[in-house]
Amino acid sequence: MNAPQLQHSPRDFADHFQAFGLGQPTRRQCLAWLGCLGCWVPVQAQSPGVQLASVWPAGRSPQGYWVSEKLDGVRGVWDGRALRFRSGRPLSAPDWFVAALPAQALDGELWWARGQFDRLSGVVRQEVPDDEAWRVVQYRVFDAPGHGGTFAERVAWIEARLAAMRVPWLVPVAHTQLTDAAALQALLHSTVAQGGEGLMLHRADALWREGRSDALFKLKPELDEEGLVVGHQPGKGRLAGLTGALLLQTPRGQRFALGSGLSDALRRNPPPVGTWVTYRFPERTPSGLPRFATFVRVREAE
Repeated sequence: MNAPQLQHSPRDFADHFQAFGLGQPTRRQCLAWLGCLGCWVPVQAQSPGVQLASVWPAGRSPQGYWVSEKLDGVRGVWDGRALRFRSGRPLSAPDWFVAALPAQALDGELWWARGQFDRLSGVVRQEVPDDEAWRVVQYRVFDAPGHGGTFAERVAWIEARLAAMRVPWLVPVAHTQLTDAAALQALLHSTVAQGGEGLMLHRADALWREGRSDALFKLKPELDEEGLVVGHQPGKGRLAGLTGALLLQTPRGQRFALGSGLSDALRRNPPPVGTWVTYRFPERTPSGLPRFATFVRVREAE
């Protein structure tokens, strides 16, 4: 009799482990627990190594960093042979899209336009790619993980390599250098006013390094984080019969109701319990809860 097969990886188990406030387990611990349960089987998707951004400290000078727009797209990691989501799950792009990518590893965002994340996400997550819809998708490249140089050297290589390839939808992310915190804030305000999400800052002399470090930061006008949907609150008045708010558990283990920013479509068909959603807020209450939080999106299903 065949053993039951669980379609989850150690990364999935770690996410659930942390959701219940039990800390960060190691991969070995995840494998051991799943093995004891008799339900662990190897999975094909392997999480690619990626750099992750920390939050930019308020008032810090951007000298020594290269600044670019934080694109509101879907992360695409190219290892020279396959295009994957950040989680490692294969990304079903058209053959012509993949065939044009170079043999070298790239990291970037699949991107459509500002404010078009939902439409883009719907296109790139189809199991059978819609060839025509993909014609408007760009792959905006911001790093080359396999390159051994500093970030400044990697940017120079990306720009030269993509210029030589002359693929119209394969675009290097533009960077600028600023001298002080005031100039950085001015650029942030200008970017957001034009519909951008925020800024990214890469340390120019940093070598590529997996995970979080002082090499990569993000700067946005509001705080944001992800919460776990643990329930739904019924709507009242105009919202009678619909979902009035999502009951969320924050990364700190606190719970609060999130109703602002939910569309009528989401109120009719809310994210199920166990889903992670992103929300933004300008500040926290004295107890640490998000204040004036607004729903942004459901976490990408990777």
